Amino acid sequence: MVTICHAETTCDLQGILDLQKENLLQNISEQEKLEQGFVRVQHSVEQLEILNSIEPHIIAKDGNKIAAYFLAMTKNSRNDVPMLVPMFDQFDALLFKEKKISESNYMAVGQVCIGKSYRGQGLFFQCYEAYKIAFENRYDFAITEISISNTRSLKAHQKVGFEVIHTFKDEFETWAIVLWDWNK
Repeated sequence: MVTICHAETTCDLQGILDLQKENLLQNISEQEKLEQGFVRVQHSVEQLEILNSIEPHIIAKDGNKIAAYFLAMTKNSRNDVPMLVPMFDQFDALLFKEKKISESNYMAVGQVCIGKSYRGQGLFFQCYEAYKIAFENRYDFAITEISISNTRSLKAHQKVGFEVIHTFKDEFETWAIVLWDWNK
């Protein structure tokens, strides 16, 4: 039975890293990338611990196995994962509801991943509902960036309620910045 909860232990964080490794862009086939999606950023246990100490990651556990994870980041953690600093820089350049995003109180979704054998069972939506419940009383919205080539992830985020507010191209690919307004 899968339960949704906050990451609490080093074992939880290591389980996140194990699932992350299985789904890193460089560890999957081109076909799997196109059909199932991928993750790009590889974290360390130390980075996950720092992030988790600010706001807890949402995880789905099947016994002791991590079935899914939704990483939690705030503006305070913008420098804790160097590869994600450009994401925060993009946020800083944008407006939402005629206000600079940098002046808003938001949650940045650091990364999302559902284990291969758990996909298509509604876990994505259940975990995002837990994410919203955990943070909506303290933050105005959730925001993240998704590779345009990660069509499965982009479509799933839009079904949850995220809206594309900006697209841009970097040295890797084209990205969509998506935002889930919790005050709608």
